[in-house]
Amino acid sequence: MTTIRRRHHYRLGGFTFLEIMFVVVIIGILLALVGPRLAGRTQEARITATRTQMHGIEQAIKNYEMDMGTFPRDLEELIDPRSGDEDMWRGPYLDSDTIPKDAWGEAFIYNYPGDHNRRGFDLSSKGPDRQENTDEDITNWTRRD
Repeated sequence: MTTIRRRHHYRLGGFTFLEIMFVVVIIGILLALVGPRLAGRTQEARITATRTQMHGIEQAIKNYEMDMGTFPRDLEELIDPRSGDEDMWRGPYLDSDTIPKDAWGEAFIYNYPGDHNRRGFDLSSKGPDRQENTDEDITNWTRRD
């Protein structure tokens, strides 16, 4: 009788290879169904993060303009004043020592004077495709939600 109990106890103590494979297959099916939905959310999150960064840069540019009376010639002036303007400059206007990059690691494109909007400057990101002047660009002159 003890041999039967031992076998029975041993069998209850672990999982068989077939049971483990069954669980792995179920997890694989769930990932196949849910994975594509999560991938789309990642791209949306990057676009939102880039828009948020752009908004922060826009605010820094506006603060610079209030202090200096003109918009910066380039984004570097938000961190370091151009020579001769140190007495009016109240920066740095950004929290970091470097100009932030978009969610894909690309530099923002700044143009002053701007060609596209009434704000006086254009600020854009190349977006997910990392190509300039495409439909995927994220800009401060058009807002797509």
